[in-house]
Amino acid sequence: MTKQTKPKTKKALLIQLLTRKAGADVATISDRLGWQSHTTRAALTGLRKAGFEISAEKPGEGKPLSYRITGQPADAA
Repeated sequence: MTKQTKPKTKKALLIQLLTRKAGADVATISDRLGWQSHTTRAALTGLRKAGFEISAEKPGEGKPLSYRITGQPADAA
């Protein structure tokens, strides 16, 4: 059994949330990281500028957009 370590930075936690199969919505990310929604959206923009490909998907009627990392820059392993 491998023991998962907790991400050390908020950026690492954000990336972890966005790499889940279902992704994460702004409210979930904001709650987990203690950020306001505009800070969360700015962090998503920052990841895009750093070379991450982030998709936004509408999971269903009345549900918020879910964001998910679909591609990472070569140096972000």
